[in-house]
Amino acid sequence: MSGEVYKGHKKEYIIVFVILSVLTVIELFIPSMENLTKLIKGILLTIFAGGKAFFVAYFFMHLKEEKPWLKFIALIPLLALLFAFVLVLEGIYR
Repeated sequence: MSGEVYKGHKKEYIIVFVILSVLTVIELFIPSMENLTKLIKGILLTIFAGGKAFFVAYFFMHLKEEKPWLKFIALIPLLALLFAFVLVLEGIYR
């Protein structure tokens, strides 16, 4: 043993759980908002889903404790997703 004191993550996990729960509840109400177009609803739901995925990866998969280069490697699929999203939007508006 190296004498390090264990730092629990209970409080942090509870906060993230509450954030994820709030985002999920908001996601449930977005489809019933009649003043939003389908495109805006889709964009909002995608943003909320991406935000939830970020919280899960960053806190529960412990990305926040990784080296910066590994965080960048984890970011690459998100950049590919953003590129795909832009391509789909470009195809819709052609």
